[in-house]
Amino acid sequence: MTRTTPPLNWLDQIFAAKAAHSGGVIRRRSDWIAREIGRDRFGSEVRRRGFNLIETGHHMIVICHSGEIRLLF
Repeated sequence: MTRTTPPLNWLDQIFAAKAAHSGGVIRRRSDWIAREIGRDRFGSEVRRRGFNLIETGHHMIVICHSGEIRLLF
């Protein structure tokens, strides 16, 4: 499958979400990220914004704050 949105527009749409501005969570499928923007570019953008990125199963989860992450179990 090919990209459906230009890369910069895609990033703008993802990080314009209310969650990105309120310390919330953004979740997307890993294969969708790879197709739309690429995993490395997405990771770089998350890092640039000071957010945390977790990968679990087939999903990437952005924790939209720069605080410490502690996995409880």
